[in-house]
Amino acid sequence: MPFASHVKLGVNIDHIATLRQARKESEPDPVAAARVCKAAGADMIVAHLRKDRRHIQDQDLFRLCELKGETHLELAADPEMVAIALKAKPSSVCLVPETQREVTTLGGLDLSDPRDRRLESAVKRLRKAGIEVSLFVGPDPVSIRRAKALGADTVELCTTVYAQAREKKKVAAELETLALAGYLAHELGLGLHAGHALGYHNARAVARLPHMACLNVGFSIVARAVFVGLRTAVGEMKQLIS
Repeated sequence: MPFASHVKLGVNIDHIATLRQARKESEPDPVAAARVCKAAGADMIVAHLRKDRRHIQDQDLFRLCELKGETHLELAADPEMVAIALKAKPSSVCLVPETQREVTTLGGLDLSDPRDRRLESAVKRLRKAGIEVSLFVGPDPVSIRRAKALGADTVELCTTVYAQAREKKKVAAELETLALAGYLAHELGLGLHAGHALGYHNARAVARLPHMACLNVGFSIVARAVFVGLRTAVGEMKQLIS
């Protein structure tokens, strides 16, 4: 049966740290938030350690990796950042594109240049250390095949275009694109995750796609938590995708 019996929920806690960094205080503590998320049903804690350290800090990462359960680290394929990951030893790492002035990640990795050895080197270093590696990619065959060639264990499909679609036909078309990408990933032996711009109004359909193993959701959960509390916000999302 191609449909996943249990779709994991990865909760991204970056924007808990964003709030803290706005005042450079010690609260709210992302690690305390991670504990709440786990208690509310999160299967995995997700954090993006950016080169500019705009939210998650190095000490946050090391403390998160000391918690029981899965810690999933997002970072650029930069030798310095990979070295930090190797020291912290998260359960898994997702390599993502990153530019200094972006407000948030703009799309999947550009895997069109086979001469670019940075990703290949990062994947090899991480996997050698026993860390599972995923690549954040667009839902297109070229990127998925390239991810396989680079040695990734998993692909995380960028769902931005789907999430931005408004007309029913466009939404359906983007879901079909994601589904086809998922079939290809499965055929190639890659794990299948998805994320970015997913929320309470659009995550369920992605969770129901064939072979989907995990959805990573952050901003919408933290935004919802302002009104209902973090435990409730995580629990609602977990129930929604289950």
